[in-house]
Amino acid sequence: MTTNVDTRRTTLPDAVLWDLDGTIVDTEPVWLEAEFALAARHGASWSEEDGLALVGSDLLEAAREIRRRMDLVLRPEEIVDALVSEVASYMRDGDIAWRPGAREMIAALTEAGVPQALVTMSYTAVAEPLVARFTGSTFSAVVTGDTVSRGKPHPEPYLAAAAALGVDPSRCVAIEDSNTGTRSASAAGCHVLVVPNLVPVDAGERRTHVATLDGLTPYDLGLLLTGSDPRGR
Repeated sequence: MTTNVDTRRTTLPDAVLWDLDGTIVDTEPVWLEAEFALAARHGASWSEEDGLALVGSDLLEAAREIRRRMDLVLRPEEIVDALVSEVASYMRDGDIAWRPGAREMIAALTEAGVPQALVTMSYTAVAEPLVARFTGSTFSAVVTGDTVSRGKPHPEPYLAAAAALGVDPSRCVAIEDSNTGTRSASAAGCHVLVVPNLVPVDAGERRTHVATLDGLTPYDLGLLLTGSDPRGR
């Protein structure tokens, strides 16, 4: 009879689908700084609460909300360009603040031969410098906000990533830090490992919350496919 120990040692997800901002890299404060800078340039008011309400959102949708709240004459596309330019610069040249355990998990999954994809609402200009910091085979697919017609919380981004990898979403683990992203991954049929960062994330079916990725292994992610909790190991 197969025991939990045997399952833990042999079960791997078919793929792991990673959110970027706040999950792999602690860039949410960088986005907030870019929003505050935009507000300052236009004499508008903005708060941290305003910014946190947009965490994980489709950038154009976020820009429409920024335009409304800041009462700007800029088009949403111009707002996106301004924000993306600042965050992309940080990703290229900044001292990246990695989320605890993220790089280690990415390396362990690569070593275990588990395909990985990046699924982010950041645009390609932001994602490319991050991808370039890893070996070419680390992320087999990259889905960004400017390559989908419907962003998170719609399931399209995660469905697109699973399709690109040729895997069933129900055999995938998505790693997320926001309600918007978690809803997207759940709607696509993925098991979701939620690692909250700046905002609390609701509980739900096929969602497992952990405080950090530190200490987890690829086989712990595989436990999610069986309905087991990796924290119980």
